[in-house]
Amino acid sequence: MQPEQKSLVHTNPAPLITVKGTHRQVGQQIGEACREQVNHSLENARILLDSAYTDLELTWKGAIIQSRKYIPFAQERYPQYIEELEGISEGANVGFDDLAVLNAMEAVTMDALHLTKCTSLAVNQSLTADGSVLVAHNEDWLPEDESDVYLVHVETEDEPPFLAMTYGGLLPNIGMNEAGIAQCCDTVYPTDSRIGIPRVIVSRAVLGAQTPAEAIRCMVIPHRAAGYNHLLAHDSGELYNVEVSARSFAILPGMDGTVVHTNHYLDPRMQAIEYEPDELIDTRVRYFRALRLIHQNNMHTVKTLQAIQRDHVNFPDSICNHTEQEDSPLDREKTINAMVMDLTERVIYLAWGNPCANSYYPYYL
Repeated sequence: MQPEQKSLVHTNPAPLITVKGTHRQVGQQIGEACREQVNHSLENARILLDSAYTDLELTWKGAIIQSRKYIPFAQERYPQYIEELEGISEGANVGFDDLAVLNAMEAVTMDALHLTKCTSLAVNQSLTADGSVLVAHNEDWLPEDESDVYLVHVETEDEPPFLAMTYGGLLPNIGMNEAGIAQCCDTVYPTDSRIGIPRVIVSRAVLGAQTPAEAIRCMVIPHRAAGYNHLLAHDSGELYNVEVSARSFAILPGMDGTVVHTNHYLDPRMQAIEYEPDELIDTRVRYFRALRLIHQNNMHTVKTLQAIQRDHVNFPDSICNHTEQEDSPLDREKTINAMVMDLTERVIYLAWGNPCANSYYPYYL
């Protein structure tokens, strides 16, 4: 029986932006095309900090001061992605300092954003009906940012073309590239966070990788501020979870043709540095539910993965997440889009909003 729910229904597919040029020009084109989304996401971020002041004791001015500590590390290692942010700033006519806060939000709030609902999974050709490599991701985030979702097709001279999802003024980081690399990111909570390269910029670099090894080197780059779990897939069928913190990492290969991840560490060495693991119950329920569902079928298709993304076991804290109203503004979240990437055919199927209430549309690389 379907749980009772209220979900925003989108009558149109999420916007697709096509950009080409230098990194700065790419940013400028994104900023110009998505000016409304960029400004709206900054407004939402300001409101979030204002409403969470009791918990964070952080003003927007204070957040700018904090984010300025992280930017030099990114500038030194990845100046091209700082140029992309500067381009977005110019194209959308917003302050670079404001965009820096947005792209370092998890760091400047010290991970007080308790957004622990993303679900990622993948299957390779040994478990698909047509021999394709399939990757799925539910992006769970603040419901106010759902209207700012878009996809971007990026072509620069020094990286393979890629197609990725993002929202507002965030650099894109969840998607796939022409070299056969796909990435999904799941927030995890290490205790060794430090000032360094923000996670969003680390994961943006992965989309520029030519090989799995190069992608992993990007994920574990020195002087990173913290880390995600990076679900990495290659069109050869190689699958990995790469669990990362500021100072440690673990590479977990998908030896049975599958990988699944949510928002807690799986590797025992990484679990030893996990922040308050006793609170991370819902993520474990989603993990084991997704693991069970993916192993119930050895002939997966795009549609079977979409069915997993719509699952409501443990509702509302389910794979298809409907938690919108909580006591704390830091705990408000829902599934704002669901993606299935066919890495073999180079196509992303994206449902804008909860996948139980919205249709999937194809976007081609």
